Amino acid sequence: MLSKQMLYNLENSSAIRKMFIEGQEMAARVGAENVFDFSLGNPVAPVPESFTNALIDLIKSEDSLSLHGYMNNAGYPEVRQAVADHLNRRFDLELTFENIIMTVGAAGAINIVFKAILDVEDDVVVFRPYFGEYRSYVSNWHGRIVEVDPQIPSFQPDLSDFERKIDGRTKAVIINNPVNPSGVIYSEDTLRSIAAILEKKQQEYRHEIYLIADEPYRELAYDGAEVPYVTKFYPNTFVAYSFSKTLSIPGERIGYLVVPPKMTKWQEMANAVSVANRVCGYINAPSLLQKAVARCLEEKCDIAFYDRNRKLLYNALTEMGFECVKPEGTFYLFMKSPEENEHNFVARAKEHNLILVSGSTFAMPGYVRIAYCVSPDMIQRSLPRFRELAAEYHL
Repeated sequence: MLSKQMLYNLENSSAIRKMFIEGQEMAARVGAENVFDFSLGNPVAPVPESFTNALIDLIKSEDSLSLHGYMNNAGYPEVRQAVADHLNRRFDLELTFENIIMTVGAAGAINIVFKAILDVEDDVVVFRPYFGEYRSYVSNWHGRIVEVDPQIPSFQPDLSDFERKIDGRTKAVIINNPVNPSGVIYSEDTLRSIAAILEKKQQEYRHEIYLIADEPYRELAYDGAEVPYVTKFYPNTFVAYSFSKTLSIPGERIGYLVVPPKMTKWQEMANAVSVANRVCGYINAPSLLQKAVARCLEEKCDIAFYDRNRKLLYNALTEMGFECVKPEGTFYLFMKSPEENEHNFVARAKEHNLILVSGSTFAMPGYVRIAYCVSPDMIQRSLPRFRELAAEYHL
């Protein structure tokens, strides 16, 4: 018999993955060249040659037993120091290796934080729209999701609603910046306001409220936009980072967690999340990949590639009459459904071999997400199908 927790997870399993599988099944029926799958955020920009070379060099030059062996749960000290030095240079921080925990991607980082801080029925505040897997991450540790509304059309958080939603049960707030699925970047003014509200609420309820910054899309910001580093505004901030998008290696599951030195009892917390790495079953982040990414910290993703796709898709769809949020970051475009029930719109799009993801997956009914981390050729070939769809809705 399945556990109640597993039944919940099955009921709320990723709709994005389901759409991806549907796209594969459709491709088998009608040919891959006739299917336009915008469901999954799977990077298609080339993996940097420096990463491939790092893997080859490590395998050839290092002792195999030490290269593939266990290490401290938090990761290799020299790798953690390299990450700390990199962040110090970029953001004028004061980190050491002790402030860095190497993790199994950003998802692993978030889960070990929740393991360390959540008790049964503690609340975690999220800003709609948000990455749907947060629901499972929070429920893994018996917490509860509390949703905050966005301002429309800016999709910045409604700060009045945010302040109302924080109470004595609130243990953490999670932000994804830039935002999956809207592509919006939370501004410095927004982040300072969030920090001020949290400082006030910490004093009111006399316990720490942690901010978790989930930043796998940090390097994907367009038109000169900058993504502020949140630890500068609020000391009790964790930063979860993944190399999945920067290096186009999502399947490698490698990232890190920052526990900043100004966090309350940071050394105790760093130890707690390190132990959480072990007791959650990760034990440690993959050894070879830790050493490989340490050699590629200055690499940048091909922002120009995604920017071309962004402009091509956004301009074409808005010219057709679709209402879209212009992405400031990520490689997602959030489009308003021409009919109130976006599930019907997704089904109609499928009739044109267009695979889109329902906004309800991100707690934002009435919208759909389009992942443009695909080939430019696919976008070009999909445009006649979008035009057919727009014509059906008389846009």
